[in-house]
Amino acid sequence: MALERTFSIIKPDATRRNLTGKVISMLEEGGLRVVAQKRVKLDQAKAEGFYAVHKERPFFNDLCAFMTSGPVIVQVLEGENAVARNREIMGATNPADADEGTIRKTLAESIEANSVHGSDSLENAAIEIAFFFNNDEIVG
Repeated sequence: MALERTFSIIKPDATRRNLTGKVISMLEEGGLRVVAQKRVKLDQAKAEGFYAVHKERPFFNDLCAFMTSGPVIVQVLEGENAVARNREIMGATNPADADEGTIRKTLAESIEANSVHGSDSLENAAIEIAFFFNNDEIVG
C-alpha cells in the first residue's frame, strides 16, 4: 500500500449544521490523517475556478452558488491509499446510493448538499491541494 495525500472539502451544508467535527472524526476513524486544514468562505471567482472542469455542465451555476453559500473546510488528508479510502468513507455522490455508515449516507441532505467533496484521482488531488494550499501549510 502507498502513503498518499488527497483533498477534501467539508461543504456548506455540513458547516451550517455544525458537523465539521463529526466529519473529521469519521475520516480519522477511517484511517486518514488531517495534515492541512482551513475554514474559508469561497467567493464566486474562487468557486468558478475550482469547478472550472464542470463549466459546460448544466449544474455548474447551482454548484457555485451552493459552494459560496457558507463557509467550507478545505483539507489535505494523508493515509494508505488516501484517494480511494476517502472516497469509501464519503460514500456515493447520491446519498440514497451510499453505503450505510458513510459520511453521505449518515449526514448528507441531498445529492447537491452531500456534505463532502473528495478528489477522484492522485492527479486531481495534487491540482486541488495546490489550488488551496502552499507547501509550507501542509505539515505531516
